Amino acid sequence: MKKQVPNLITLLNLLSGCVAAVYAFHDNLQMTLLFVAIGIGFDFFDGLVARLLQVQGELGKQLDSLADMVTSGLVPGIVMFQLLQDATGITLFETGVEFTTASAQQHVLAYYIPWIGFFITTASCYRLAKFNIDTRQTDSFIGLPTPANALFIISLGLIAQTTQVDWIYFSLTNEWVLLAITALSCFILNAELPLFALKFKSFSIAKNKLRYSFLITCIVLLSLLGLLAIPCIIILYVALSMITEFISSKKS
Repeated sequence: MKKQVPNLITLLNLLSGCVAAVYAFHDNLQMTLLFVAIGIGFDFFDGLVARLLQVQGELGKQLDSLADMVTSGLVPGIVMFQLLQDATGITLFETGVEFTTASAQQHVLAYYIPWIGFFITTASCYRLAKFNIDTRQTDSFIGLPTPANALFIISLGLIAQTTQVDWIYFSLTNEWVLLAITALSCFILNAELPLFALKFKSFSIAKNKLRYSFLITCIVLLSLLGLLAIPCIIILYVALSMITEFISSKKS
């Protein structure tokens, strides 16, 4: 039974992702973000519990990626699909709509644009499969982890729905900006970019200075910026990892 405790936590991650997906399809991004965050919380603790109980195994590793595929792969794809659909102004599968000859070509183009949002899901799938066989990613990450990418995409969607700042709203509701974000997301998920891992192998302050410092900074940013802090935190995470890698390479 002890061996199944981490697996149960992983399955709770999957369940949270399923709930988040339903909310995403109904364009309720606040609840989507909440359940994705809950799922990521379970994802954070399953490995820690497995190490504490000394029950790490191949089954847990595979379950972890399968659960992440839904919570951090499918859900951000759905959110980007919805954002692109809203940006083009055409609701897919809507019946009884008539188009003039002049607008027909534009309608056909707009019909296909939202589906590009699911490129994030395919890139996430590739990243998770590569992670499972990449021996370099035991203590760090190569490319942006899917949970961080999911938080980034969903938070941008929620910011677009709630912001009172005109330039932010118009940027995040422009299909070309959203397509650029989609392309960047797909690239950085699988880029050969070393990033430090946030999963703790111990609670030692000396061995986790960078992680503790980053988490404290996250808390400060969240208290000051609220929702806007989430994309800022993801950008900070990437930038801090690049700086740390640069300093490390200089020393070596």
